[in-house]
Amino acid sequence: MRNLVLAVHGSAVPEAGAAVGRLADTVRRLTGAPVAVGHLDHQQPSLPYVLADRPGAVVVPLLLGDGYHRTVDIPAVARRFDCAVTRGPSGELAVALALYDRLRAAERAAGGPADAVVVAGAGSSRPGGNDGTLTAVRQLATLLPVPVTVAYCSASAPPPAEAVARLHAQGFRRVAVAAHLLAPGRFTRALAEIPDTWAVGEPLAGHPRLAGLVVARYAGACADARAEEAVRAA
Repeated sequence: MRNLVLAVHGSAVPEAGAAVGRLADTVRRLTGAPVAVGHLDHQQPSLPYVLADRPGAVVVPLLLGDGYHRTVDIPAVARRFDCAVTRGPSGELAVALALYDRLRAAERAAGGPADAVVVAGAGSSRPGGNDGTLTAVRQLATLLPVPVTVAYCSASAPPPAEAVARLHAQGFRRVAVAAHLLAPGRFTRALAEIPDTWAVGEPLAGHPRLAGLVVARYAGACADARAEEAVRAA
């Protein structure tokens, strides 16, 4: 069975590693595959270190956008070790559904539904890097009866605090923030400190829909590899 490596950004916040570790445990249980985590920054082990011990692995990027890391960094490292790189979760309906669940849980804890929602993504300055967040906004808007707008924690505008303030200025009183973020870190901490938010959704790593996406990506990559082997054998 091929190794499965989750490629994550990494964070200096200990809770981030714990959240991704729980996701890896779930994927390992669902697939029976050897699962490891490789980090792009802040944490060890690094992605190159992990792949050096697992040549030919399937790499699943756990990035909610297709910015520089997803399109340049990860493929470059994977090529060095003959690893297959799958698509990330960016733009998938499962992400929006997980976002919806997290938002609803936060609203229940706050005492009721919001009357406007800000979807806060990490942000990217790379062309197309914010497409995953924008798609999640459009998908979430079809599930909610209230206005849904976008904000970014870095690199793009508007920042979440500004988006929340704008909605308040328009007359909305219960403004919630849906965190389009994978794991706890400095961005989730900043969202929790925005004044006058009604509720803030938890990050998505622990949601079963994320684990399901990883399993599907891994299964697809293994099936593709088998098909290529069959063609070569013929």
